Amino acid sequence: MICGLKEIRFAAFLLYQPHHQGNMAFAGKYEFEGDENYDAFVMKIGLPSDKIEMGRNCKIVTEVVQNGNDFTWTQHFPGGRTTTNTFTIGKEADMETMGGKKFKATVKMEDGKIVAEFPNYRHTAEICGGKLVEISTSSGVVYKRTSKKIA
Repeated sequence: MICGLKEIRFAAFLLYQPHHQGNMAFAGKYEFEGDENYDAFVMKIGLPSDKIEMGRNCKIVTEVVQNGNDFTWTQHFPGGRTTTNTFTIGKEADMETMGGKKFKATVKMEDGKIVAEFPNYRHTAEICGGKLVEISTSSGVVYKRTSKKIA
């Protein structure tokens, strides 16, 4: 079967398109759109009640700067509070939890998802349909946060 040049170019285009992970698949600015199971999750991980209230339906803006395997992941909270984690896939890095605790972790890439083992939960992040989808799991309790891309 002989293909025309257009078909070959299209096949090559499809072959090299990032499905989940590309050079800059995560780069951008994302605004909180919705979440599932927030209260059960934050109580499970022992977040203090003042931080639970502060985080409920909070319009967090997540800004991701990606240069290959190097990431700067910043979350901007209403009122001016900011949390930034800088890491390289496969290398140990100093990190901070949503509750403000500092720890060390090696962030991995698994099937196009960023995966980090926090002290008392596992966190994944991926791009699905142009949205940032983050899932945190602690002892069977799953929290899902979805953010829409705004820049």
